[in-house]
Amino acid sequence: MTDSQEYFDRVAGQWDRLRAGFFSEAVREEAYRAAGLEAGRLAVDAGAGSGFITEGLLQRGMRVIAVDPSPAMLEEMRRKFAGQTLDLRQGEAGNPPVEPDSADYVFANMVLHHVEDPPAAIAALAGLLKPGGRLVITDLDKHSFWFLRVEHHDRWMGFKREVVRRWFLEAGLQEVAVKNVGHNCCAASSCGSECASVGIWVAAGEK
Repeated sequence: MTDSQEYFDRVAGQWDRLRAGFFSEAVREEAYRAAGLEAGRLAVDAGAGSGFITEGLLQRGMRVIAVDPSPAMLEEMRRKFAGQTLDLRQGEAGNPPVEPDSADYVFANMVLHHVEDPPAAIAALAGLLKPGGRLVITDLDKHSFWFLRVEHHDRWMGFKREVVRRWFLEAGLQEVAVKNVGHNCCAASSCGSECASVGIWVAAGEK
C-alpha cells in the first residue's frame, strides 16, 4: 500500500468535508462543461474518491464506472450512492480496470498529482475512450508548497499547463485545450504556519 492510499483510506469518512475546504463544486461544473455531457452515455470517474465527480454525473443521467484504489473510499461511495446504479471498481488511474475503447467520457479530478507516471496515466485513460470520446482532467498548477507533499502525500507539486497539453497530444488526443478553471485549491498546513492557494486547470481532449 502506498502512502497516498493509506492517507485516503484514513480520511475517507471525512473526505467530503475536507474536499469542500480545498475546492468548490465550480471545479466539477467546469469539467462537465469541457466534456459536453449527453445523458445516457458511459463515463469513467478515475480516482473517484468519495464520489465528487460521480455524484454530478449520476444527477445528469450518466452511466458511471467509478474507479479508486482505496477500499475505504469505495465503501464510502457504496454507502453514499446506495440504491443508485453505479459500477464501483478498485484500481489505479494509471492502470484502470475498464475495457479499452468503451467510454464516452473519462474524468480524473485532482488525481494526476498522486500518480507515479502522469503521462503514462493520461495515455491509459485516453485508451478507455471510444472514438469521439473525451478525456477531462482537472488538477493543480505548478507550485512550491512542500507541505502538500508531506501532509497530503502528493507525488507531484502541480504541473505546467503547456506540459499537460503536450501529454494529451502524445496520448493521441485532438482538439486539446488546457484552461484556467477560475478557482483555486486552498489548504493550510497542519501546524497552521503555511497556507496554500494554487490555481486549478481543466484539460480536455477528444479521441
